[in-house]
Amino acid sequence: MAVRHRSLRALGLNLRRIREEKGLTQERLGERSDLDPTYISGIERGVRNPSLLSMVRIAKALRVTTPQLCEGVD
Repeated sequence: MAVRHRSLRALGLNLRRIREEKGLTQERLGERSDLDPTYISGIERGVRNPSLLSMVRIAKALRVTTPQLCEGVD
């Protein structure tokens, strides 16, 4: 398993929390953001380091701001 950086773990926790609050599955979020659900899963588990463009797409799909996704990530 890949080494997870604490910033990536924090980002993943934010993403999962917001996605679940919105009542979305990883599959539905993947459809909305045009990203593979396994990629979404990897971000949530802290093993993927998403690009800024991917984060913008996810934020738009969740109807939140990119900074909201990154809250508490240092």
